[in-house]
Amino acid sequence: MTRDYYGILGVSRDASDDEIKRAYRKLARQYHPDVNPDPKAHDRFKEINAAYEVLSDDQKRQIVDLGGDPLAPGGGGAGAGPAGAGPFVGFQDIMDAFFGAAGGGGARGPRPRTRPGADAILRLELDLQETAFGVEAPITVDTAVLCTTCSGAGTAAGTHLATCEACGGRGEIQSVQRTFLGQVVSSRPCTVCQGYGTVIPHPCPTCAGDGRVRTRRSLTVKIPAGVEDGMRIRLAQQGEVGPGGGTAGDLYVEIHERPHDVYSRKGDDLHCRVTVPMTAAALGTRLTIKTLDSEEPVDVKPGTQPGSTVRLRARGVPHLRGTGRGDLFVHLDVRTPTKIDAEQERILREFAKTRGEEVAELTKQGGFFSRMRDAFNGHA
Repeated sequence: MTRDYYGILGVSRDASDDEIKRAYRKLARQYHPDVNPDPKAHDRFKEINAAYEVLSDDQKRQIVDLGGDPLAPGGGGAGAGPAGAGPFVGFQDIMDAFFGAAGGGGARGPRPRTRPGADAILRLELDLQETAFGVEAPITVDTAVLCTTCSGAGTAAGTHLATCEACGGRGEIQSVQRTFLGQVVSSRPCTVCQGYGTVIPHPCPTCAGDGRVRTRRSLTVKIPAGVEDGMRIRLAQQGEVGPGGGTAGDLYVEIHERPHDVYSRKGDDLHCRVTVPMTAAALGTRLTIKTLDSEEPVDVKPGTQPGSTVRLRARGVPHLRGTGRGDLFVHLDVRTPTKIDAEQERILREFAKTRGEEVAELTKQGGFFSRMRDAFNGHA
């Protein structure tokens, strides 16, 4: 069955080259083995690369649009037979003859050895203080970098690339085969040079001809004030160096904010809870709380009820874009004492009496519960 390459990348069949490239880069960052350790992600990453390889090539995409599969054995198209099945060739051979086979106009030519590198992603954990006000954070990245021994050429010192004798530098091997349309001249990537048109007789001993090596580097990333959990910061050309010393991709630093002991964050606003005694809530008081960068007074008005909130303007997190800061919301929890001595009880009862409030005698015979029982029994 023909694979749905458009569905793998999540694009429509009339997607532009830029849309296909953007979809590929997004999925590659999500399923790259260096980022996603899930074994299933590795297979998914292979599918994504295969789909991009097909849809980014005009000839292969043409085959897909006509119902074929350019990555299937024998071309994978309609009517394609198994390899070596008689003198007839597969759908791929026919398409090559009409869309870019050598001698038919518009030959593909050899593949470039120098290709752009992939993007990389790194998770960085920061405290609320650091995300709020910014920080210059040291990071360590493990990526492919330019081989300094050969400067990306892939050849040993004093040696050079050599033209492939099998394909004569074209990167393709031509063959003439008979099909139901007659004789067809088809082309295939050269298996000797892998389509590059050149070979490396003496590879660089450091990078084995790849032009790049993996190494661990230390960088410093500047975190702007006001970043939020999940945001990414782009470091241009700090990702993977491409094969043959190609331009490096980008490095994305993903921010993960650690939970704070006191404050919770919602956007640029901060929230905290403060417990005040019952008497302070009734009489009013002034508290001093420590914000992220200062100490601020909080006025508790007389008669404050449980769940009341005091708003301190511009004491939250600085705005990432523009000026100003969010607000700090102080949520007040009124605490009622659970244990009081005899004198405190007497004072509270006197206070209730002055307010005309009846207080139950919970510990004495004939008290509150006794009166409730009598009321239900008709002896009030």
